[in-house]
Amino acid sequence: MTEKRHSIDVSFLKELDRFSFMVRKRVSSVYAGSRRSIHSGKGLDTRGYREYHWGDEPRTIDWNAYARTEKLYVREFEESKSLTNHILLDASNSMEYSSDGPTKFEYGAMLAIGFAYLVTKDNDKFTISTFATDVSFSQPKRGRKYLLRAIDRLAEAETGGKTSIEECVKQYEKAIRSRSLVIIISDFLDDPKSIESAIYRLSVHELIVIQVMDKTEKYLQIDGLAKLTDMESGDELQTYVSKNFQKSYQELLNDHVYRIQEACDHAGADFYQFSTDTPVFDAFLETLSSRRRW
Repeated sequence: MTEKRHSIDVSFLKELDRFSFMVRKRVSSVYAGSRRSIHSGKGLDTRGYREYHWGDEPRTIDWNAYARTEKLYVREFEESKSLTNHILLDASNSMEYSSDGPTKFEYGAMLAIGFAYLVTKDNDKFTISTFATDVSFSQPKRGRKYLLRAIDRLAEAETGGKTSIEECVKQYEKAIRSRSLVIIISDFLDDPKSIESAIYRLSVHELIVIQVMDKTEKYLQIDGLAKLTDMESGDELQTYVSKNFQKSYQELLNDHVYRIQEACDHAGADFYQFSTDTPVFDAFLETLSSRRRW
């Protein structure tokens, strides 16, 4: 297990103030929070007035308006419905890899914190939980103070172990009480069937899947004699990285990513892939812009 303090730069958060986070699917009405819907009756804020119709509750009639106009008007309120946001961040051994710059875990943590920052603008609850072979659960809460605690917790988070995404999702889905927004951030270096199962299990929710890779993993920017180490198993392979080797690697990687993309398409989930040399703000710009085009 790694117990070092991770370097997590959150200076990009101020750049996210111009954005809002769009939630596309209908959510269960059991939530109460800040997403606005218009109803007559009790609520948080008065939105305006409309003429009284048969069947409206008499208690909603504004008698002051009647005294001025001799017409019956009812008050409309903005009633809030919020969404609980579950962010799952891979903290397995492979996420500690970095060829230059932030590790995949640190980059993923910045993405997780950015999404949490966006949902706090709507006063929604969120939680950032880490996983590897098991899940380290964190309870959903709302507010900037909770966000600051989450940042500190991720900076001190232990990383290690193999990725067992299917088993972890089996554990975690029991903690999701109603339809939610779920964001999974991982390098997805796991068996494709396990990844597909995890995606399908969470497809009842609004699901965003984000793959984080180092640039050397994405393009295998090495050649000649090399020693390759599997960071999760510790296995080592001494080999000669030729052009044919690079081509075969790229084909296998593309096939792996394609299967993740295909599972997301079937499940109605959004899929994004970013390398750790992509500025974090640019990653959010791509993510949020594509959701606005929906």
